[in-house]
Amino acid sequence: MKTRYRWVPLIALGLLAACGQQGNAPSGSADKSGSDIPGATVDGARIIAADTEPGAWMSHGRTYDEQRYSPLDKINQESVADLGLAWSYRLDVDRATEATPIVVDGVMYVTGAFSIVSALDPVSGKELWKYDPKVPRDKGRDGCCDVANRGVAIWKGKVYVGAYDGRLIALDAKTGAKVWEVDTVLNANRSYTITGAPRIIQDKVIIGNGGAELGVRGYITAYDSETGKELWRFFTVPGNPEDPPESKAMEMALPTWKGDHYWKFGGGGTVWDAMAYDPDLNLLYIGVGNGSTWNREVRSPGGGDNLFLSSIVALKPDTGEYVWHYQTTPADHWDYTATQHMILADLDIDGTPRKVLMQAPKNGFFYVLDRATGELLSAEKFAPANWATHVDMETGRPVENPEADWSKEPRLVSPGPLGAHNWQPMSYSPKTGLVYIPMQEAVAYFVPEDQEYSGKGTWHMGSKPIALPEDPKELAGAVAAHKGHLIAWDPVAQKEVWRQSYVTLWNGGTLSTAGDLVFQGTADGRFVAYSAAKGDKLWETPANTGVMAGPVSYEIDGEQYVTVAAGWGGAFPLALGGLSEPAKVRPEARILTYKLGGKATLPPPNNEVLPLPEPPEVTADEATIAKGRDLYNAGCGMCHGPNAISGSVLPDLRYMTPETHKLFAGILAGAYAGKGMPSVMDKFSPEDVEAVHQYIIQRAHDLKKQMPEADKAGSPAG
Repeated sequence: MKTRYRWVPLIALGLLAACGQQGNAPSGSADKSGSDIPGATVDGARIIAADTEPGAWMSHGRTYDEQRYSPLDKINQESVADLGLAWSYRLDVDRATEATPIVVDGVMYVTGAFSIVSALDPVSGKELWKYDPKVPRDKGRDGCCDVANRGVAIWKGKVYVGAYDGRLIALDAKTGAKVWEVDTVLNANRSYTITGAPRIIQDKVIIGNGGAELGVRGYITAYDSETGKELWRFFTVPGNPEDPPESKAMEMALPTWKGDHYWKFGGGGTVWDAMAYDPDLNLLYIGVGNGSTWNREVRSPGGGDNLFLSSIVALKPDTGEYVWHYQTTPADHWDYTATQHMILADLDIDGTPRKVLMQAPKNGFFYVLDRATGELLSAEKFAPANWATHVDMETGRPVENPEADWSKEPRLVSPGPLGAHNWQPMSYSPKTGLVYIPMQEAVAYFVPEDQEYSGKGTWHMGSKPIALPEDPKELAGAVAAHKGHLIAWDPVAQKEVWRQSYVTLWNGGTLSTAGDLVFQGTADGRFVAYSAAKGDKLWETPANTGVMAGPVSYEIDGEQYVTVAAGWGGAFPLALGGLSEPAKVRPEARILTYKLGGKATLPPPNNEVLPLPEPPEVTADEATIAKGRDLYNAGCGMCHGPNAISGSVLPDLRYMTPETHKLFAGILAGAYAGKGMPSVMDKFSPEDVEAVHQYIIQRAHDLKKQMPEADKAGSPAG
């Protein structure tokens, strides 16, 4: 357990500051005047013609088809060895960094944690302006998977960002001044968030929300880009059956839900990430998330497919009207979202040119659909998956394995909720015809538990809280069962062509280029380039932190650059803390930009080694400690790690100082709310707080017994 000791968060930053860090970022303009900054005159015609401006990265996936392919080739297999750091920019909050930078008209626009927007000079990294939407730092409790943001959209002189607390904000691209904002949250008494990047089509800013695990009803909304006026809203799951359905789509969906629980839980189905657009067909494609609760027997007793959970849905972007859908996981039972990245391409299948949509969602199958009709063309496993044997091509439905049904008894299922592929974007190279997927091997042990909706800020899974083994050998076995790979996938032949394997999962999104390269960051703190055709590693450089975001490439004055947002965090290290130990990184949030001949350097990584403070005596009996374990895993484990083992993003509570132990009850009552640790006294009684405290103290003693004597005294940073 020596490595657990090495990678704990710094106590000096303030233990139990669960959802915030390092204060608020400033807002306003840098010394360059707004009149000197280009106005970012992006519109639909310009995005559609993006290949005529190969040096720009104007939208989230560069193009509306979201291929994440750069036509630039000055950085190629022959020259990549000379790639070096051009500049780095330190973000304000060291938390999950997931943004895709936008680079257009000589300015880079990027976001960090808590939805802070920075405009940068893409050649030097100089800050031009910064905007902080001032998201309350204790808002993290209302979200699933860290206070992340995946980027902005640019349109006709404005920058659009979805703030974590549910606001959609339009900024002046020249100055960063706020033009308008609108609250996208339908019900303030529910735990809605925004982490995804907006998309803009026909002067409509389109944004979804997160929060399915916490009991919300999913929808996606379009707003007027000039005024912020709501233009349409598409619900993904039905509401109270006593109310009239909002649309024909909801009339279709309502009979696929049973019982009277689902709408009390919200139903889920949030549209928290993936979208794509075909301007020729004039169709918007959205990916829909998991159910609330995960357990379908709790959510919808009596069965039903529960439309449109875990579905790809095609809409008319001018009205939000339903066109077609394909459900990847009918009656989702395992948190198998279909919100993962979607790519549009034209492929030759069985000798016939087809306009297709491709997705590799959490459930482990790679889907190829006709994007005009939703017809399933093929579906094959791209990762280990025991929940279904195959997809029946006659019905388009997966053939479930009865051994994966955990509604009545515990089951070990793969993939687990982290998925065979999560939000980290894949890419497609039209040169190789391959899709490059950050694939994951992950399992989960589901234990059913009946549940009622219990309010804002509470996870609703219909299962017992996530727990990890406390025996070190058993924990090591669980760690070994979680693996990460980069795979190159042939979507026509539906087979893997090559792979590169990593020390763990939660590796970064991919970028493919005309230079026959694939770029990807890794969980263990590297940025790597591979041969797109063969998978040979051609170059790598340290990033100082886990890299999860998708890279981009752009060109200024004939110089090609590659940029990636780096910063560890998210669901894996937060909610499954101890399993992420092989990454051995801390969350240092930066924008890293590379060019041929770059000579800039990074400081040493912030991996200070800390001594384990002497824990207080355990004064509780075994029953109280067992109660504290359950309360901790249900109420604290999703941020500080199950069984009091942190994933290095937020404080490891076993390392509390004597002073923090004295403050423990007050901290849980809200004393550190301004630092990001919300009050939990709406869920805990004073007796519960003491039980949790005693459990954490016991876990500190457990750690002390496991550590070599030399480590207990501390050692130099490194």
